[in-house]
Order: sequence, then C-alpha cells, then structure tokens
Amino acid sequence: MTEATNNNSMSIKSIMVPLLAIIVGMFMVILDGTAMNVAIPKLREDFGGATLSLIQWTVTGYALAQAAVIPLAGWLSDRFGAKQIYLTSIVLFTIGSALCAFATTAEQLIIYRIIQGLGGGMVAPIAMAFTYRLSPPGKQGAVMGMIGIPMLLAPALGPVLAGWLVDYVTWHWIFIINIPVGVVAVFLGIRTLPALARQTVPQLDVLGMIFAPLAFAGLAYGVSEGGTDWGSAKTLTGLIVGGVSLIIFIIVELNRKQPLLELRVFKSADFSKGIVVQWVSQIALFGTLFLFPLFLQTAKGYSALDTGLILLPQALAAAICMPIGGKLFDKIGARPLVMSGLAIVTIGAFLLSNISSDATVGSYILPLILLGAGMGLSMMPLNTHIIQSAPPELVSRVTSLTNAAQQVMTSFAVAGLATILARRTEHYMALEGIANPADITPAIASHVAASSYGDTFLILTIIGVVGTLVGFLLSKPKRAEGANAEKAEVPMMMGH
Repeated sequence: MTEATNNNSMSIKSIMVPLLAIIVGMFMVILDGTAMNVAIPKLREDFGGATLSLIQWTVTGYALAQAAVIPLAGWLSDRFGAKQIYLTSIVLFTIGSALCAFATTAEQLIIYRIIQGLGGGMVAPIAMAFTYRLSPPGKQGAVMGMIGIPMLLAPALGPVLAGWLVDYVTWHWIFIINIPVGVVAVFLGIRTLPALARQTVPQLDVLGMIFAPLAFAGLAYGVSEGGTDWGSAKTLTGLIVGGVSLIIFIIVELNRKQPLLELRVFKSADFSKGIVVQWVSQIALFGTLFLFPLFLQTAKGYSALDTGLILLPQALAAAICMPIGGKLFDKIGARPLVMSGLAIVTIGAFLLSNISSDATVGSYILPLILLGAGMGLSMMPLNTHIIQSAPPELVSRVTSLTNAAQQVMTSFAVAGLATILARRTEHYMALEGIANPADITPAIASHVAASSYGDTFLILTIIGVVGTLVGFLLSKPKRAEGANAEKAEVPMMMGH
C-alpha cells in the first residue's frame, strides 16, 4: 500500500498531482479571505441593518483566527504529520464554509467565519513547507513558483467572483462553492500527498501555545484597528496584549529545547536578512493590493465586479511571472529577482501616484501589469530563499514563523496606509476650504480623492525603493547546496 521514496527519485512531473491537491486547497482559502470584503454592504442589508462595526467582524474574526493558529502549524505538523494536519485544516475550513452558508444572523456568521479561519490559517504555512520538502533537489524555486500562483491570483479573482455572486446570485454562494472544492482537495490529498517523516517532538510547549496566538492575534487586531483610530481603546488593548504576549513568548521560546517556533533560526544571518527584506516587500506588495481596489470603488465609483475585472491584468501578469521567477531562482538566486521585482513594483506604484481624477481605465493597465509582474518575480524567490537559509529539520517551523509575521505586517500595511489616506484627505479638504464633508461637490470630491490616493501611492513608491535597496542584503545561503543533499534524504511515504 505504501512504498518508501525520497526526493532524488521524484521529478517535477511526478509531483504535479500532489501539487494540484495543495494548490486547490490554498486557492480556496486565500480567495475566501478577499471575497468577503465586497459582500459587506449586502450583509448589512440582509441582517436587518446590522451595524458596520458588527459586520466588519466577519472579516476581522476570520483574520484573527488565522493569525492565532498559524504559529501552531509547524508543531502540529511535526507531531502528527504534515499530511494529516493539512487535510484536517481543509476539512475544518470546508465545514466552516458550510456553516457560513446557512448562517441566519450576523453573530452566527462571525462565529462560523472564526471556524473557517481556524482551519484556513494553517493551510498556507503547511502547504509551503510541504511543497519545499516535496520538490526535487535543485528545483525548489520552480516548484515553489507553482504554488505561488494561487497566492497572487486568488486575491485578485476573489472580488470578481464575489462581486458577481453578490450582484447576481446571493452572498451565500461565496461559501457554498467552497464545499465541493474542499471535498476535491481532501480527496486528492488523501490519494496523492506523501506522508512526510515526522520530526521528533517530545514535549508540548504549553506556554508557547498560549502566548503565540495571543501575541500574533493581538498585534494583528491592534494594528488593524489603528487604521481607524490609533488612540482608541481597541487599538491600545490589542497592541498592549499582543506586545506583552510577544515579549513573554520570545523569552519562553529562547529557553526551550523544543520550542513551538524556533526563534534561534534568527542566528542565521541569511535568514535574518531575508526576513527584513520580506517585511519591507510585504508592506509594498500587499499595501498596493489593498489600496488600489479601494481607490477604484471609493474614488472612481466602480462596482465590486468592475473593480475585480479591472484588476485582472495584474493577476494575469503575476500568474505568468511567478513560475518564471521560480525557475530563474534555481539558476541565479533570490537577490537579482527580488531587487528587479521590487523595482518594477516601485515603477508601477509611481505611475499610480500620478493618476488624475479624470483618468480612464486604459491608464491603469500598464501600472497594474507592472505591479503583477513585480510581485510574481519577487515573492516566491524570497520565500524560498528564507526557507533555504534555515536548517532542513526546521522547515515547517520556519514557514509558520514567516506566515505569522506576514499576517502582522499585512495588517500594519493596511492600517498604516488607511491612516495616511485619511490624513491626506483631511489635508486636501482643508485646502479646498471644506469643513463639512456633506458640503463637498462631486468635482471637488473627485479631485480630493485623486490627490489623496496619489500621495499614498507615493509613500508606497518610497517603500518600494527602500525594499529594492534592502534587497542588496540578500546573498545565496551558504548551506543551500548542502540543503539539497540533506533534503534528498528526508523520507516520505507515498500513499496510493
């Protein structure tokens, strides 16, 4: 029924079906994370005029549940097996989707979205670790580039699909379509995913399992609330709880022989430099993904469906360049790809910063293609570089660590840009002599919006320049070649 094999005996062709199982699961989870944003107005209407602050928790609760479980993914995979935890996560996400589809109140939907998030949060880190350990020696970049496609396609396609469903069917179908997809992902996973050898995990890190979710969920919540008001009680509570929990977590983990997250990996200079570059690029990349759809809907008045369609060139460019970046990584390493990719993103953001209030759809195409191409070239090479910089036995822990940090940095990017946008809007309103927003004319509103968004995109341009320069820090991991040899010895059991 099973036979032992190793990475040396596997080619990219032979792992395409297992990769499909991983890609289907990742795509479903990531797409659902972006789809809900366009459904919020309809949810308020269907739930009897529920307040925006309550409905917003359908998005916030999902994100916080993800942030809370991401740190646990590595330990659980090592303890119970990556295949088992991955499939369990997909099952939990699918069950949560079914419950969401039949929610009758806003409170029910929030609870069910949290169940979804608890399952979905572990999918990406486990999938990345799984794929890296599954890939043949010397082909990690090419294989990682394949699973990177859903990571950039899903956020762009989510609003398109959700917009169409909300406008022409019903929001319930955002969740109903996950059920058959989840079933297919589980079936493919059971039949094709190899049972990777488990790591030795002799002791449960109880304190780590308490303080890691508190730290990352608290910080993500505090920073996201900061986008509305940095001085609010919610913001301060989240930042204080998250910050204190993070300090305690770091102290606890550094004194554990078998920690939940192996923070000692930061002793690797290559890993630490890669993480710094990733954080800067995270703000530039996902800040743009957040800002431009908002610009199209609030400043230009496009519908959710139209916004998604306008963003398609970006998604297609990312899908084309992602595998190219992966293959080039195997030949030239991360630094030239990350630097060139972020430089292209910077040019795209700069072009968007100069878009006027009367700009047409055609003027968005080139900047969007540049953004997608830059993201596709740089994203997975950087992730693969970071994984290669860590000891092979810590791959699952590293992907959990980086994904948890990314969740916080994405929240920081969104909240920071929302704050900057609000401040620039106030500035241009004052220049126009408008004290009461109700008194603004459509022409002035369009000018204020274009100027405010333009300034905010200029900030992203500066961040992109910083990311490009910081990319100089990257170097080829000294143990990269040795890792290939070591990784080739990692046993796995192929299920049939």
